[in-house]
Amino acid sequence: MMSLPTLAVGLSAAGLTWWGYRLLRRDPLAQFDLPLGHLASVDSPEAKLQSKQALVAITQRLKASAASSSKLSIKRRVPIMREAMEAFFAETEKLAVSTFTPVDAAGVPAEWVVAPGVDADNSRRLMYIHGGAFFAGSPKSHRVITSKLSEITNSSVLAIDYRLMPEYSRRNSVEDCHTAYEWLLDNGSQGPGKAANMLVAGDSAGGNLTLVLLALLRDSGGRAPNAAVCLSPVTDCRFNSPSIFSNLSSDVMLKPLASRITRVPKILLRLSARHLARDNPSDPLISPLLGDLSNLPPTLVLASHDEILRDDGRRYVNKAVASGSKAEFVYFMKMPHVWPIFYPDLPEAELTFQQISGFLDRHS
Repeated sequence: MMSLPTLAVGLSAAGLTWWGYRLLRRDPLAQFDLPLGHLASVDSPEAKLQSKQALVAITQRLKASAASSSKLSIKRRVPIMREAMEAFFAETEKLAVSTFTPVDAAGVPAEWVVAPGVDADNSRRLMYIHGGAFFAGSPKSHRVITSKLSEITNSSVLAIDYRLMPEYSRRNSVEDCHTAYEWLLDNGSQGPGKAANMLVAGDSAGGNLTLVLLALLRDSGGRAPNAAVCLSPVTDCRFNSPSIFSNLSSDVMLKPLASRITRVPKILLRLSARHLARDNPSDPLISPLLGDLSNLPPTLVLASHDEILRDDGRRYVNKAVASGSKAEFVYFMKMPHVWPIFYPDLPEAELTFQQISGFLDRHS
């Protein structure tokens, strides 16, 4: 009979062999890490100086905003995150020039965002899905983006207030997006009427939900949008992308959250992700990168070269293209996560909206 010490040594060796295999095994998604994508950047010295000065101020504000909750548990941190996010963008929200009208989208709270001069024929519509790590954010916190999108796309924007974690599951968020989208097909800002042109956009967590929605509509036989746009989307909720680790020090916005992630063993991290989402992070309904990316509408993904979610976006686009779908990846240097929300302080935000406008003009 094997002695206990011998058994312990055997189990330890087996454990080390298993962990070694896990560490050395090549990530099958690594094939989608290149090419990087199309670089967009401001050219004038004045714009670069404005950007540099604005980034200093933004970084200071972000650090101050995160300081009060950086050491709290998720449960205690969520209400602080929500309040901080609304307050952080309260001043820039005042710059939005659109009208904002509350609406019930088949049970999903939302608001219509309509910029001055938008065509009132009620047929061109865009649904916007806000970010906030699935825990925070609202249509109000993202009015700078939705107002600008209404302006550049000449469309009525429906910004939805989907259910958030931890009170609800990720599937509840997906259900709200699907419900609101189907309602939007038959209802515009001026009342009932069929949509002639449909667009979907989202940032960060909202970018994830945008991409999940595209696949869900394809698989259910629903009407696909003419095109989609994602700002800094999270596409792999297993946190496997290389930039999660390589860009930790350069991502001023997500560093407080990501620094915790990188200190946790992956097996525990996935268990935690499963618990919070109440679902399997390997399910394409949670991680759209892991699903079938064929036969999807034209999609533009934008990310900062220096943020932790850069490779989430890059991998998604490269896999989508390899699957035969039309997708483009555009990146900006030294920008914070979802930098267009800092419009008009950052010249790169204006350039981003130009990129979005050009893409949608070509595909919608």
